[in-house]
Amino acid sequence: MSTYILVHGAWHGSWCWKRVRQSLQARGHQVFTPTLTGIAERSHLLSPHVNLDTHIADVVNLIQWEELSHVVLCGHSYGGCVVTGVADRIPDSVDALVYLDAFVPENGQSLYDILPPEMRDGQLQGAQQIGDGWKVPPIPAEVFNVNRGDLDWVNRQCTMQPLATFQQPLRLTGGIARIKNITFILASGWSPSPFPPFYERAKAKGWKTLSMSCGHDVMLDLPEELTQELLAAIT
Repeated sequence: MSTYILVHGAWHGSWCWKRVRQSLQARGHQVFTPTLTGIAERSHLLSPHVNLDTHIADVVNLIQWEELSHVVLCGHSYGGCVVTGVADRIPDSVDALVYLDAFVPENGQSLYDILPPEMRDGQLQGAQQIGDGWKVPPIPAEVFNVNRGDLDWVNRQCTMQPLATFQQPLRLTGGIARIKNITFILASGWSPSPFPPFYERAKAKGWKTLSMSCGHDVMLDLPEELTQELLAAIT
């Protein structure tokens, strides 16, 4: 039995992992899909003070209080920033790291440092217009090429994201370098995507890399195929 922690991306929540969570559990694995502070069913905790460190602490504390070890840690999209911070802080608890169509920041970088400027500027404009200056409205599911069956559901489920989570630089101490088992999965079925450069960088680093032909929300478009890749991540 393996232990999986699946971290959602911006505007999403535990709900997006439901199919993959159930699929892994049916195979006898332990699975946690934490919802990050201020989002989805935890949106009542939304405030300007919720930042990237808050979300890293959400996952670090889960691992510590559940007394988890040998974790397969997967981050989707913005969740790549979160799992990078988690793996750096407690590398001895993480056996494998999976970036699912995700950002991979370096020390001192925020998500907005590595997001294409036109995407960043559009989000900042949305925050000013309808987010009181500190909340970023969800990107429509159509932009991510979510499958037609889930399109309306995803748009209903997504909630505002605290702007500070995108603006706070990630501080790394070097602990993440101790993790050798790293996979990057690229979703190739949507455009324009900011993630191909991270995929190419992962290949150059010698990480395991693969591409899946679907929209950005891989866990919704290809849940069984993603389950198989998560199982393979620990081999």
